[in-house]
Amino acid sequence: MARLMSGVLAAVAVVVGGYALMGPRAPGAVPELPFVGAATAQEAAEVDTSTITEMVLGAEDAPVTLIEYASYTCPHCANFHSGAYKQLKADYIDTGKVKFIYREVYFDRYGLWASMIARCAGPEKFFGISDLLYSSQSEWSRAGGASEIVDELRKIGRLAGIENDALEACLADGAKAQTLVSWYQENAEADGIQSTPSFILNGTAVANQAYDQFKALIDAELEG
Repeated sequence: MARLMSGVLAAVAVVVGGYALMGPRAPGAVPELPFVGAATAQEAAEVDTSTITEMVLGAEDAPVTLIEYASYTCPHCANFHSGAYKQLKADYIDTGKVKFIYREVYFDRYGLWASMIARCAGPEKFFGISDLLYSSQSEWSRAGGASEIVDELRKIGRLAGIENDALEACLADGAKAQTLVSWYQENAEADGIQSTPSFILNGTAVANQAYDQFKALIDAELEG
């Protein structure tokens, strides 16, 4: 069963970053960052979430828009991306029928770390890195403690061609981490997201389901 959020403004503890680190960091150590938690409504409103890039595939003028809300640590999300998503991409996204928007959900610090790695090289590599994160989810997410997990995420970033200095800079960006959390909270509250994966099809919430059922819903929108 997909994990339910204990409210959209669930606290997220973040232990990534590096600007607060005193002295040299031992190889494999987890860089430190001040606690990043759920913002109050007023605090969230003060964060400029427009700086966060929407990750989009497909034609901008596609007749159907599908938004996926997913967590990199969610097994059901990994299953979707290894199955139905590939068919969806081939049949609808690559053919210009569906504009696909991917929005991260942060149930835990590891999902946030993975998101910061996925976004590190910009939109051009985002979906490729996401594929790597999902295909190896059972390995990196269960690598051990925080140090082991962040090291596995670094390996994925390097596999995607990101240089070490760039990876460390991405993980050390505390302001970006807080903005991502506020962005997630803002989107999840607006769309009533309570579990992952969740989908918004042309403005209407739809549940995770078999590809044939997804196909029927999308075809109905295309014919409408």
